[in-house]
Amino acid sequence: MTDNPKVPEDQPSAGTFDLIVAGSGAAGLCAAVTAAFHGLKVCLLEKTDVIGGTTAWSGGWIWAPCNPVGQRAGIVEDTTAPRLYLQSLLGNHFEADRIDAFLAAAPRMVGFLEDNTALEFEGGLAIPDTYSHLPGAGMGGRSVIARPYDARKLGTSLKLLRKPMRETTFFGMTIQAGPDLRAFLTMLRSTASFGHVMKRTLRHFRDLALHGRGMDLRNGNALAARLLRTALDLGVDIRTGAVIDRLITSDGRVLGVALEDGTQLTAERGVVLACGGFSQNPVIRQGIFPRNEDHRSLALQSAAGDGLTLAMSAGAVPKTNLAHPAAYCPVSTVPWENGQSGQFPHIIDRGKPGVIGILASGRRFCNEGLGYHDYVTALLAAVPEEEKAESWLVCDHRFLRRYGLGIVRPSPVPFGAWLRNGYLKTGKTPEELARACGIDPAGLTTTLDTWNRHAATGEDPEYGRGATPYMRLQGDPAQKPNPCVAPIASAPYYAVKVVPGSFGTFAGIATDSSARVLSTDGTPIIGLYAAGADAASVFGGFYPAGGINLGPALTFGYIAGCHAAGKDI
Repeated sequence: MTDNPKVPEDQPSAGTFDLIVAGSGAAGLCAAVTAAFHGLKVCLLEKTDVIGGTTAWSGGWIWAPCNPVGQRAGIVEDTTAPRLYLQSLLGNHFEADRIDAFLAAAPRMVGFLEDNTALEFEGGLAIPDTYSHLPGAGMGGRSVIARPYDARKLGTSLKLLRKPMRETTFFGMTIQAGPDLRAFLTMLRSTASFGHVMKRTLRHFRDLALHGRGMDLRNGNALAARLLRTALDLGVDIRTGAVIDRLITSDGRVLGVALEDGTQLTAERGVVLACGGFSQNPVIRQGIFPRNEDHRSLALQSAAGDGLTLAMSAGAVPKTNLAHPAAYCPVSTVPWENGQSGQFPHIIDRGKPGVIGILASGRRFCNEGLGYHDYVTALLAAVPEEEKAESWLVCDHRFLRRYGLGIVRPSPVPFGAWLRNGYLKTGKTPEELARACGIDPAGLTTTLDTWNRHAATGEDPEYGRGATPYMRLQGDPAQKPNPCVAPIASAPYYAVKVVPGSFGTFAGIATDSSARVLSTDGTPIIGLYAAGADAASVFGGFYPAGGINLGPALTFGYIAGCHAAGKDI
């Protein structure tokens, strides 16, 4: 953009910036950092009192095919294979312009962050794409994750960083997928694992005593912290507790924002909406989300559709005709001792050998070891509309103590409290467990008999657990011959109720390949960008791989920052 429109004289401004970014998750932080690096004066507005958005609660994986981390490890490919993979999966939802923009910019985004920010990455070198049987699927190297980060490097600004999600931590300590998680799961079977766990745990409790929070940041918390450190270093004006009341527009252009407190801020290059989507707003979800009343979101409560509402006020069009409206994940509701509750995402446990998902009939309904998104789509399809969309993950005592189930941790962590508060159901026999859950006893008994008969030889003829590299990675290599299949026969038996949930929205604001918001006639609204969960998913409502929320969020945040600065991607 070469011209710099001004706020009309009857709308006095309390601050003039080149770019205003609404939201402080991965998309917002990346847009702010990119633009500031290229010399723009940037203001980042966050409606809550801390920075990081839902990103700070996330697993932190970033799907970015052809990234330099994988290439340095010898996994060299061009965009042809991931493009073919996405075409194979997305079908009629394949949007060539945006897909090509993502595939071109994602590796450059990773390289830019490595070279110019506090970001350092580790590669997911052995993580296959979810549908690893499809043409073009990758067998590893397409994802990255932020390296662990010492929170002390944030100094006094640490108070700005959102703490990790309680449900997915151990007393606030984040555990990273891969060797770190494997050590926690095998700590009683390996001296090396035991040493690793004790070292991390003792250090964490020391940090709690000294600082009131863990200082060894991992996963999405490390990503948010590293981006926050960079934003501070680049002089981004960060304002928390800043709620946008409306966009300031003139002649179809977005010129800035007006805050609820009356403050008006000018944005000479534009405004980026990265407010986290609308998955916590049941009113907006109505008619878009199936079984809206049964849905439980893992996003922050502040992900209430602010970005979508602001965009539509400027003439934007929402895009809801995707394959699925949200990034689904099965969740269980966790009752806490203070009377509050949270949601636990069942990402890891479903794929381990010796657990199955069942309906109220006692019957299985899906391949539990496929993607978490697929578990929910299968659940929604299997349960009649007049019934509540709910299922149960069922396991035996051996499984519970070896892998844990939901928020119930594996041995040696005690689990009696979860039995007492009703989160975990148990029974000495399958029939007793079924009655405790409200499941059909005969159905569950028949299902377990069938499962155990085939599991004795490592088979799952009904759904094919363990048939792909992705599923086998989720399993346990110590379980032979199939890392995803084991009998469920060691009494007592346990179950946790699981319902449809999501990490965030796929439906959202229609944007183009430059992250510009589109109006109802399909043309860009000058001065308005959207990224992250605010923007409609570039993958058409599908879930091609782990990290497909943060990957596009960072990439289109990067694209927006470059475009606003007038720089090539």
